[in-house]
Amino acid sequence: MRFVLASQSPARLSTLQRAGIDPEVVVSGVDEDGIAATTPAELSTELARLKCRAVAPDHPDALVLGCDSVLEFDGRVLGKPHDPEVARRRWYEMRGNVGVLHTGHCLRLGDDEVVRHAATRVHFAHVTDEEIEAYVATGEPLHVAGAFTIDGLGAAFVTRIEGDHHNVVGVSVPAVREMARDLGVEWTDLWR
Repeated sequence: MRFVLASQSPARLSTLQRAGIDPEVVVSGVDEDGIAATTPAELSTELARLKCRAVAPDHPDALVLGCDSVLEFDGRVLGKPHDPEVARRRWYEMRGNVGVLHTGHCLRLGDDEVVRHAATRVHFAHVTDEEIEAYVATGEPLHVAGAFTIDGLGAAFVTRIEGDHHNVVGVSVPAVREMARDLGVEWTDLWR
């Protein structure tokens, strides 16, 4: 069975590959900034659904996975900062605090669709101003939800997580396994 990842995230691709899946990557082209939702869970799930549905019609015989992540911090939803000053301000607030990383997942096979949400609490280190400046200067935090990664340079700035580690990377492998089963596909049959 073909597996299509409707995401350009190298971290999601790498996570799935390490789990034995070799997805074909098809970028959805969904405008993430134009979506409104009342909660971070709803936002991440709606974005995942839109990405999946944008790609699935061209791949009716494949499992198509759309994902999206946002960080909930201090009652706000933080997506990708894109701008160094925005990333810097976020890190000044996040250091020494806790946020919740929400990832929406939508898996589709033909006309059948399963949606899941996963949430993981992330504890941030008490990083110095100099560490924040150096991290922002790398460019890594500019294009990721919440302005941090747990599988790159930002890993040193996360002291603890509560929940699924893979979810913080951007795709909950256990959730996707359950979703595949809901669609009648055994996870081990997807191993390359």
